[in-house]
Amino acid sequence: MAVSETTEYPMGINFDDIKEMFKETDRKFQETDRRFQETDRQFKETAREMAELNRETREQMKETDRKFQETERFLKESKKAVDKQIGSLTNLFGDFTLGMVVPKLREKFYELGLVFLKSGANPYFEDKINDISFEIDILLENGDTAMLVEVKTKLTKERIYSHIERMEKMRRYADLHGDKRTFLGAVAGFAIIDEVRSLAFEEGFYVIEPDGENFVITPPQGNPKTW
Repeated sequence: MAVSETTEYPMGINFDDIKEMFKETDRKFQETDRRFQETDRQFKETAREMAELNRETREQMKETDRKFQETERFLKESKKAVDKQIGSLTNLFGDFTLGMVVPKLREKFYELGLVFLKSGANPYFEDKINDISFEIDILLENGDTAMLVEVKTKLTKERIYSHIERMEKMRRYADLHGDKRTFLGAVAGFAIIDEVRSLAFEEGFYVIEPDGENFVITPPQGNPKTW
């Protein structure tokens, strides 16, 4: 006798219900796949936008770098131009010093009662044994006294203090080499503000300044300082 095969389903569920369940599951799979494809599309779109953004950013960075290099080149060229102008001004003042000041300096000091028989520009003194070395812009001399003149385009407090150190070196150098002369100091400049001029006088220096096509020498009040 043949035995019939039957499929048992949970109570309340029949074959049609199972078919519907499979359909619903398939629908959900399709919906999930659609969402996945949409997500993938959005991801690719985002990646494309990011790539485009990166490309634009790289271009902007290149443009920024180009402008930076142009600015750097402009600054370098400007600095060269300024340095050249400063050099020209320095040379002009050097020419002014050698061409006008030095030849007439002895005459101008003579009017103040100081007689110097010799004048020279840029003498250099060195004593390696005693570690002394310095240069003087203008040196005026006679048998008893010498005048050390410091010449700057723009005279500052720092340069006055440097000249004081130079005067002290001169005194030390002279003592080590048997030079018993008295040393005086003077400072010259194209541009001297009142504060710096007052300091120069306080330190006992003569002050030399342009006056039209000539120059004037103003002595400090009281006696000038000697080294």
